Amino acid sequence: MRKSDIADYAVDLLKKEYPDAICSLDAADPVQLIIATRLSAQCTDARVNLVTPKLFAKYPTLADYANAQLSDVEELVRPCGFYHTKAKDIIAMAQMLLSEYGGVVPDNIDDLVRLPGVGRKTANLICGDVYHKPAVVADTHLIRISNRLGLVNTKDPYKVEMELKKLLPPKESNDFCHRCVLHGRAICNARKPKCESCCLAPYCKSADS
Repeated sequence: MRKSDIADYAVDLLKKEYPDAICSLDAADPVQLIIATRLSAQCTDARVNLVTPKLFAKYPTLADYANAQLSDVEELVRPCGFYHTKAKDIIAMAQMLLSEYGGVVPDNIDDLVRLPGVGRKTANLICGDVYHKPAVVADTHLIRISNRLGLVNTKDPYKVEMELKKLLPPKESNDFCHRCVLHGRAICNARKPKCESCCLAPYCKSADS
């Protein structure tokens, strides 16, 4: 079976299994989403969602972040780990958004990855969720599931992103990534995947083995 056929089946099956393809991070606007995504690096979305309400309440505007004391932001984001770097990035990001982008979160990958602490995964999430552009968010769940399905044969996030852009229908790609996160947490986990309960099993090389 061709990779493109497997991709089409996976898109349809996950859509039926998880009709609500939503981001796991709680955010009310693009600024909150980009900050929450920065905090989620090497941290669970669930923990980030516990931390951000106080952070967002204390700093309701970009100017508030831009003028914040590093130690104050560090204290709030400490539970997310790597708090010094993350706090520093959040403040610098706010300053750059104000000075170079008029306080508006950019709508393209090239500008987004210029922001402190923003990589392609975060940039794709913003493009897909905020601006509804075709996007491939190559997180650990997507990488794992794509490899198990045989859609890719690499764990390099950039290569996975590029390969899946060729295979996934553009209008479905962003939601497919969200659904892979949900499926990865519920069924296709790293250590003990529940292949007997997996809707993708008929098309999965790992399930066959």
